[in-house]
Amino acid sequence: MIIGDDVLSILQTLKDRRSIHTFTRKEVAPEILEQIFTYASYAPTHYLTESWKVDVFQREGKTRFIDAIMDSYARIGFLPNTHEAKTIQMIASMKQFLHEIPHHIVIHFEPPTDKVRYEEEFASVSAFIQNAQLAGWELGVGMLWTITPYMHDPYFLEEIGLSKTTKIVGVMQVGYPEKVPPFRERTPIQEKMQFINE
Repeated sequence: MIIGDDVLSILQTLKDRRSIHTFTRKEVAPEILEQIFTYASYAPTHYLTESWKVDVFQREGKTRFIDAIMDSYARIGFLPNTHEAKTIQMIASMKQFLHEIPHHIVIHFEPPTDKVRYEEEFASVSAFIQNAQLAGWELGVGMLWTITPYMHDPYFLEEIGLSKTTKIVGVMQVGYPEKVPPFRERTPIQEKMQFINE
């Protein structure tokens, strides 16, 4: 059990952490990313399966990842299927924005066929992601947990080296924060919590 100042540190980090939307261009060193995801791996995991996998797209690897995103958006109709100047400029702007993010980290697992086991693994990987966000915040690293349409495109999965059956739980945009959003208070838990005594 943690006591004293360590408890205060953990609880304060839970409140202080923010989703970061703008990053500096500085890369996070590999050893710091490894440290963050080592802490993340202490998430609850049923039967100690530790089913999470972490793929870090950075530097030139981002080009392959971003091209796969654009291909997917075109396939699923997110981007207009035209060669108009407006569309070309929009795609170029999207690519530039994504390239300026230091790291795109895909967190995924191979889903079991059993529905209960699937939910167990999904919950465990989600806890892993939140642990990573908290550990990153403690080390000055910001993250944005994104859920996007291309995550459900089997051809996108293949283009980034995964199998068509892989389940992506989140694509994390990661780097050092350029701007930290202000604190926003949460709804009082009393409005969402009940005690059933009989």
